[in-house]
Amino acid sequence: MFSVLFPGQGSQSIGMAKEIYENFGYIKDLFHEADEVLKFPISKLILEGPKEKLDETENTQPAIFLVSYSIFNLIKKQTSFNINDAKYFAGHSLGEYSALACAEVIQFRNVIKLLKIRGKAMQNSVPKNEGGMVAILGEEINKVLDIINSNKSISNCYLANDNCNGQVVISGKIQDLERLILELKKLNVKYMKLPVSAPFHCVLMKPATEIMKIEITKTKFTKPKNMIMSNVTAKPTSDVEIIKSLLIEQIEKPVRWRESIINMINNGNQKFI
Repeated sequence: MFSVLFPGQGSQSIGMAKEIYENFGYIKDLFHEADEVLKFPISKLILEGPKEKLDETENTQPAIFLVSYSIFNLIKKQTSFNINDAKYFAGHSLGEYSALACAEVIQFRNVIKLLKIRGKAMQNSVPKNEGGMVAILGEEINKVLDIINSNKSISNCYLANDNCNGQVVISGKIQDLERLILELKKLNVKYMKLPVSAPFHCVLMKPATEIMKIEITKTKFTKPKNMIMSNVTAKPTSDVEIIKSLLIEQIEKPVRWRESIINMINNGNQKFI
C-alpha cells in the first residue's frame, strides 16, 4: 500500500522541471496550456525567473502545481508503475490542490485558475510585509502552544503548520511575531523566520476564505477513486461536498501534516511517493 504526496509553497526554484519540459512534448503542452489559462507566461517564469517574481504567492502557487502535475503525468506515461493505485492522495496546503487534480477530482485548467485566485487573495488579505511566519524548531506542538497561550503579549500569534515533531510554524502580524521571537530567545528555543510575506493558515486569511468560498463552490468536483487526506482534519474522505467544504476551511485552519502522515501509516500505508 502506498500514498502520493505533493509539496506546498516554499519548494519552488528557478528551472524546476526544465529537463522534462525539454524532453517530453506532452509536458511542454501542459506548460503552454497553463500560459494560456493564466494569460501570462508562467512557463517562462518557472524556467528562467526572475526568482523574486516566482516567489510572489500568486505565481508560486500555480507554478508549483504545474510542476507537480507534470511530474505525476511523467510517472504515469513513462513507467509501468500504476501511480493511480495509491490508497491516499495528500498535499501540503496548496499541494492539496495538486493531489485533487492528480486524483481527477478537479480538472487541470480549473486548478490553475483557482490557485492564481487563491494566491492573490491570500497575499492581499494582509498588507504586504505586515504579516509573516516563523518556524519553531526542536519543540513539540504542545510546548509551542503553551508558550503562546501563557503570554498575553503574543496571543495574536497562530498555529499555521504542524509539520512534524520538532517543526511547528506560527503565523501572525510582524509586531506579534517579533514579541514571540523575544520570548523564544529567553527560553533558548530555536526558530527561523520564513521567507514569506503573508501569515498563511490563520484567521488573518479570512478575506481570502470569502473569495475562495465563491470560487470553489462554483467549480466542478468529481468523486475520486482514491481517498483524499485533508489538511484540516488529518482524516481521509472521498465525499465531494466534504472535500469542497474542507478546501474552503483550509485557508484559515492549520495544516495538520504530522497527524496526516501518522494516520496514513496507522492505516497500513507502507510507502510514500
